[in-house]
Amino acid sequence: MTALSEQKMDATEARLAAMTLPTSAPWLAEAREAALARVQAAGLPSRRDEYWKYTRPDTLVQAEALPAAVFETDEEPVFANVDRLKVVFVDGVFDADLSDPLEGEGFTIERLADVAAMDIHWAKDLYGTLETNGQDPVKRPLAALNTAYATDGVVIRVTGKVSRPVSLIYIHKSESSDAILHHVIKLEEGADLTLLENGPAAARLNKVLEVDIADNAGFHHVRAQGRDHERRAVTHIFARLGTESTFKSFTLTVNGQLTRNEAVIELTGDDAVAHVAGACLGDGDFLHDDTVFITHDAENCESRQVYKKVLRNGATGVFQGKILVKNRAQKTDGYQISQSLLLDDDSQFYAKPELEIYADDVACSHGSTSGAIDDEALFYLRSRGVPAPIATDLLTLAFLAEAVEEIEDEALAEEIVCRLEGWLTRRRKD
Repeated sequence: MTALSEQKMDATEARLAAMTLPTSAPWLAEAREAALARVQAAGLPSRRDEYWKYTRPDTLVQAEALPAAVFETDEEPVFANVDRLKVVFVDGVFDADLSDPLEGEGFTIERLADVAAMDIHWAKDLYGTLETNGQDPVKRPLAALNTAYATDGVVIRVTGKVSRPVSLIYIHKSESSDAILHHVIKLEEGADLTLLENGPAAARLNKVLEVDIADNAGFHHVRAQGRDHERRAVTHIFARLGTESTFKSFTLTVNGQLTRNEAVIELTGDDAVAHVAGACLGDGDFLHDDTVFITHDAENCESRQVYKKVLRNGATGVFQGKILVKNRAQKTDGYQISQSLLLDDDSQFYAKPELEIYADDVACSHGSTSGAIDDEALFYLRSRGVPAPIATDLLTLAFLAEAVEEIEDEALAEEIVCRLEGWLTRRRKD
């Protein structure tokens, strides 16, 4: 064993020594033990790992979470005016008093903490399954750590078209909170669900969302990651799509010292559609990492990756995106774009776009750019009397528009635009 691997395994052992495997029903205990074995075999990530070379994982893997101050604001929470079913977690623990009753037409929703004690449950076939699939070809030990140790989250089974969104709200109260949340969602054939997420969650958050989408079903996901600047988070979405199914996910990120969002998506049924998009605004001590892996394993499927980052005052952005097209995935349409807008000379953007194609009848493209505000466009607006700070904000919103347009619901898209405008206005240098 090399000195590097010894150091990595020592760090893994230290992290695991500070944790206790939860008591669960036999089926869940088996899934937890298998996940723990994956963590022990791979070791927690280090900067020398290929997909972590741009992002230091130290604070995500150390035994204790670094403290993060709670951000106080009078601003109305995002999605507050949306008719939704609210499910609230405070520092990673479900709060029944702040939540709505967990019931509604076309779906069932339960706490993972309750499901964990049941000897028989439909989640047996899904909990940890998509996460396990997502470990190949790239190891994702922080996701396996989550599967092993998560004690709370939601388990949702969707049997019809749900009329109002399910909204997961994450409240951060303790400066030393260390939350691990695991959600499992199963959409039956023809079902449809919109899932909203918002809030900072904890000083440190490790979250996994597993989504199994059956034939002709649709899953729409919009999340806004919280404004507490000192927070650190790693999130994972694992999705599997059936025939003629749809998966669409958009993430807005503002603030946060370290955020790593991973999406691992498998298109296993013909004519499936998967879109993932994100817009982030970073200022100062800020690192935001989007890592995406989409596998096409069926015919005539479509995938889109659209990521835009606005960075200033030394902020750092990372994008790592891959499209894998297997040999039976003919007529694949894969699109990937990652772009950054650097508002000063101190900020940085690292991009690693990848295509791996084994089919011969495909249309795949990828591109990545990084640059400053367009001087000609800025001059045009200035020449028509628009002050420089406002002109810069208008051009910034135009830059982010392609990502926001991936949100199908116009009201939700408008809500996100309002949040972007608010962030820019608060930081405007008049």
